Amino acid sequence: MNMETTQKQAFASLEKAMNKANELGVNANITILDTTGYLKAFARMDEAYLGSIDIAMGKAKTAMLFRMNSESVGEFLNPANGTYGMVNTNGGLVGFKGGVPVTAGNQIVAYIGVSGGSPDQDFEIATAGSQL
Repeated sequence: MNMETTQKQAFASLEKAMNKANELGVNANITILDTTGYLKAFARMDEAYLGSIDIAMGKAKTAMLFRMNSESVGEFLNPANGTYGMVNTNGGLVGFKGGVPVTAGNQIVAYIGVSGGSPDQDFEIATAGSQL
């Protein structure tokens, strides 16, 4: 069951993620989408790569479309699975680490996408913002 994302939830997720990014020394772009895929909050940290904005958005959107981590969707995008062209569906999918559902209790309340560091760093930052 999806709930409407509140401003308080979106900014709490964003703040937790930014704190982790600062701790790791990563200048990240962080996207928070509501449960229907619309932008609820966004931060472009100082000196974050401009090219990472679309990647962060894509990771959050990929997680939202499939209600799972973006890297889990990436497993379906493997060419060995015979899913040619799937990566180009839905306006483009991003199938590597950094997009995760945001939960409060056992409910998905938003989706977060992070880009700016390595995939593992992006995942760590997104994970920090994923539990409310």
